[in-house]
Amino acid sequence: MFCHTNCYLYSIERQNTNKIFHSSFSSEHTMSSGDNKQLQTLTKPALHEKEAIELTERVFGLKVSEIRALPSYDDQNFHVRVTRKEGIEDCADDYVLKIINSEDSQNPELIEVQTRIMIFLNAEGFPSAVPHLTKDGNIMSLESIGTGSLTKKYMVRLLTYLPGTPLAKCPTNPQILYEIGKLAARLDRVLSEKFHHPLVKSLHRGKFIWNLANVPLLDQYIHALGQSEYREVVSQVIQQFKEKILPNLSNFRACINHGDINDHNILVDSNPASSLETAQYRVSGILDFSDMSYGYYVFEVAIAIMYMMIESKDPLSVGGHVLAGFESIVPLTPEERGALFLLVSSRFSQSLVVAAHTLQLYPENQEYLMITARVGWKHLVQLFEVGQEAVEKIWFETADTYAHAARA
Repeated sequence: MFCHTNCYLYSIERQNTNKIFHSSFSSEHTMSSGDNKQLQTLTKPALHEKEAIELTERVFGLKVSEIRALPSYDDQNFHVRVTRKEGIEDCADDYVLKIINSEDSQNPELIEVQTRIMIFLNAEGFPSAVPHLTKDGNIMSLESIGTGSLTKKYMVRLLTYLPGTPLAKCPTNPQILYEIGKLAARLDRVLSEKFHHPLVKSLHRGKFIWNLANVPLLDQYIHALGQSEYREVVSQVIQQFKEKILPNLSNFRACINHGDINDHNILVDSNPASSLETAQYRVSGILDFSDMSYGYYVFEVAIAIMYMMIESKDPLSVGGHVLAGFESIVPLTPEERGALFLLVSSRFSQSLVVAAHTLQLYPENQEYLMITARVGWKHLVQLFEVGQEAVEKIWFETADTYAHAARA
């Protein structure tokens, strides 16, 4: 049987809730550049377990001993256990079989470079999954699945198992927030300085809705908020972004962004002897590289701060600890620091507007769609009520305390 403490599988399930916010933006999601197309519905695979077993054994040459479907939204995932030696139950390996939706499968270059990045980061010592090669020695395989006119092509990968507990299941403390900030900076820096691949150009995703540079695209979907006070707040964020961020992008340092460092995409291990209040965490896994794109260092830290705020009991304090960790690797310039408050607010706006729009399209998925929104609106409104100056004072004084301690 599958181990009931297998927290990585929980994380694989949970990371897909974030994909719900991406699902209706399939045209941008699959483009490296180009026009902003109309919203489309992704074509999700619908394999039965028997078909997934056959696929795993035929494509990857592995003998499946157990399989279990994992909840997902636009792709289809299975937890697969394979036997390395017949008759010995303990000799088994765990994988995640990922069957990518037919829309995204049409962009193999983007999927390949994302997978190559996972391999590269793993070789650099980052805890990222890597693909198990197909029988032909490839990192992925485009498979025709179905019969007759219903046959579609799906990109298939088999990714290695990662141990750990999703950060969303752990009480956060300053130590892990600092580590998340440090991880985000290390990841972006090593990718920008050392990763070279002919397909890296596919990360220039001009109209990708989740790149922070594209906040003005929210104008097309803000109607989903109705005539509420929330719409007024988001309208202010978008307008300020156009006035203060867009003209100054050239002042920010460019890099490759992971783009989705949230509490469901980070796995951690903790010292079992420590208490909840003083737990010391170690990042044991980084998941979900599908939002990668070219951006800026300050984008990454803003995204990390926003998502770490979601589950925190003291959300306004989060930014200082995450920023301190980030700046221990990549100190921000004055211009980048000055943009941070608005960028965090912009990421909240992206998540909340897209969730509201997608809820109109898929009302049956309200429980998933509103995960961020349940507390996201409260945090965004609080940021504006407290004001940029006061919030920055909290963040920067906290971050500077770390820096002073390091110099002492």
